[in-house]
Amino acid sequence: MLRQITPKQWLTLLCVQLCTILFGVTVTSVAVILPQIKGALSATQDQVAWILTLNLVATAAATPLTGWLASKLGWRRLMVGSVLGFTGASVACGTATSLESLLAFRVIQGALGAPIFPMGQAIILAKFERKFHPMAVMMWGVGGVMGPILGPTFGGLVADSLDWRWSFFMILPLGLVACIPTVLALGDEERGTARRFDFVGFAFIAIAIGALQLMFDRGQRLDWFESPEIILECALAVGCLYLFVAHSGTTAAPLFESATFRDRNFVLGIGMAMVMGMLQFTPMVLFPPLLQDLRGYPESIVGYLIAMRGVGNFLSFLVVAPLTRWNPQATLAAGLLIQAGAAAWMGVLDMNMTFEQVLWTNLLHGFGFGLAYTPMAVLAFSTLEPRLLTQGNAIFSLLRMLGSSLFIAVTLVVFVRSSAEAHSSLAALITMFDARSLSLWIERFGDLDTPLLHGRLGEEIRRQAAMIGYINAFNLLAIVPFLVAPAVLMFRLRR
Repeated sequence: MLRQITPKQWLTLLCVQLCTILFGVTVTSVAVILPQIKGALSATQDQVAWILTLNLVATAAATPLTGWLASKLGWRRLMVGSVLGFTGASVACGTATSLESLLAFRVIQGALGAPIFPMGQAIILAKFERKFHPMAVMMWGVGGVMGPILGPTFGGLVADSLDWRWSFFMILPLGLVACIPTVLALGDEERGTARRFDFVGFAFIAIAIGALQLMFDRGQRLDWFESPEIILECALAVGCLYLFVAHSGTTAAPLFESATFRDRNFVLGIGMAMVMGMLQFTPMVLFPPLLQDLRGYPESIVGYLIAMRGVGNFLSFLVVAPLTRWNPQATLAAGLLIQAGAAAWMGVLDMNMTFEQVLWTNLLHGFGFGLAYTPMAVLAFSTLEPRLLTQGNAIFSLLRMLGSSLFIAVTLVVFVRSSAEAHSSLAALITMFDARSLSLWIERFGDLDTPLLHGRLGEEIRRQAAMIGYINAFNLLAIVPFLVAPAVLMFRLRR
């Protein structure tokens, strides 16, 4: 089968692989250095999470533009422009001197890099015949998975040896290298086929996405619907989403063609893409602060451990293509259940977790994600008209990124709230009237009146409460794929 692939197709594959590596390295390297940024910029746990979530929101909000931009500029101009803009914004992130400026640069980075992923997948599906799709998506994934391997590894090493800023600066040579095959492999495909752009529809969907994310991110700090801001954001999200649907049904040239949503497999596929987005980045947000704050691991070791997700992805590619050709539904279900099992394993970790346990849970979760992604993409686009592929991939990526940003916000709410509740419960159990529970502490640190004893007890209660919060977040991560797995039976197989 490999002999049937032309040199031009190999070059195209290399082009989208390098662009996807660039995107993946940036996302995963930032996840590792969040604790260092937190200290350098004097940010809280909730504030530093915005560095990742706002980038995802900006990417999601700008993704609907991909189809129109491709038809206006053509593949080559759009991809080269996105790669160069994304790279420039990454360098700007490294120069940030405050949390506010870093967040602004991350939003720009997300918006400019938004077309990279959907265009890469659309190009692969368009350039290869349908019978080659499992193999082509898998081979593209081999390149794409290098991002989750290289990002945490080099990001952690660079941050450990130099500074967190160099994790952004190292993106510059990668971006310049990615432009070379992009210029050689791509042409002006789709250029000049643009319809009238639906600015009103785009404004509605962008506002809805932004308001929804803000509501989830700020709800915990503002006591949810006790806050006028949260009520306003909820109203904006619901209202603009309704207006977008109503507008799309009445305008002559909607942002997304209605034919796209009449395809059953595609509608199921974008729902599954949202779930996969929920599962993709959440462990990368939870593990770095857990390992550094509660276990004292340096960034370099954390980077190696998080990179195990990428190794798991890579191992899944050894089997995913033949399994997808044999039965894509069963392969997708197996991938989801493996992720559920890995997250459940994470949920039984405790303060005495070993290096090996963290390594194997991340590797297994990455293997499950890689095993599920290829059949999910193949099933989602197996019956979609070829002319709708670019637009369909934009919607696919939009839902995947939105799922990531929203679920990260939800898991952080679970973490913060359950940690606070656990802290109150644990603190209530420690009293001076229960000498037996304090005997070992008194023996080591002195009498009850000793400030050192009080300080150590308070710190240990904080650590144990935080661990309970992480465990609850991991349990939520396990429930989602387990509940969704039966839905794979609803896909129709193309004969």
